Amino acid sequence: MQSKRRWLPGWQRIELVGLCLDRGMSRREAASYRRVSVSTVQYWIDRYRDADQDARCSGAWAQDRPSTPRRQPMRVSDAVHDRVCDARRRTGWGPRLIASELGMAHATVSRCLARRGISRRPAVPREQVRRFEWPCPGDLLQMDTKRLARFTRPGHKVTGDRSTTSAARKARVGWEYCHSMLDDHSRLVYTELHRDERADTVTGFVARALDFFASHGITARRLQTDNAWIYIHNRSLRELLADRGIQHRRIPPRTPKRNGKVERYQQTLAREWAYRQRYRNSDARATALPIWLKHYNFTRNHSSLSNRPPISRVRNDPRHNT
Repeated sequence: MQSKRRWLPGWQRIELVGLCLDRGMSRREAASYRRVSVSTVQYWIDRYRDADQDARCSGAWAQDRPSTPRRQPMRVSDAVHDRVCDARRRTGWGPRLIASELGMAHATVSRCLARRGISRRPAVPREQVRRFEWPCPGDLLQMDTKRLARFTRPGHKVTGDRSTTSAARKARVGWEYCHSMLDDHSRLVYTELHRDERADTVTGFVARALDFFASHGITARRLQTDNAWIYIHNRSLRELLADRGIQHRRIPPRTPKRNGKVERYQQTLAREWAYRQRYRNSDARATALPIWLKHYNFTRNHSSLSNRPPISRVRNDPRHNT
């Protein structure tokens, strides 16, 4: 009983033909060697003999043929293809809108765009990744805010249960904001939890954060933020930075990657502190923040710091390597 005919990769098709035509092996022996039918072996031998010299040398004869019919009497003309492509370039619309404008079937427009290779918009070229790190602690501090929902019982993020009661929906417990400041060189970070992000709250946080870094021997020279209203229109913050001789830098609009280190820290903050375990309520979660923050700064290994904690890069701390 012959084995079932099965798909073969290109190099095995070439091997089958070589076994029969070059080594003198019979069709049945070659079929048994590759566990295919005799008709499969003969099919590829005929494909090889019908191919020209260039196809034999390149191995193109062993590749799959397209399944498109040679004759397509019902295919739309090139003029229709041109109309569809012109509408695509002029409007940027998808097949459904183009079909309604030209009075064609949606499937016809989709096939026309696919044949011309413009069914999808070309990907916008991305800006080249430029990694940077300031040479000394305090050369650049990055600051940002992350909003977290308050809760009176564990939510679906950790329990997986999305069912709620009417009392829980009416409670309206509100939000709380994680204000974070991170040193670009050492990744040492300071975070506080507040109920708002008003100007006086932000200014008070910045003052305490700068004192925190100063306690570790880090003198701030630049502070980098996004273009949030509380940062660029905050008079008290501007006066605080001027008194301490700190330059305020702003990243370009819609480019959070320029503040990438603190943005990445906020992901870690949410994953390892906010949603890592079940808290009884948001107050219990807030109580655990200083404990986790100390772990992040002093004991948690950081992959970008050769698997060392951020405090290991603080130069003026005599208890750690410089």
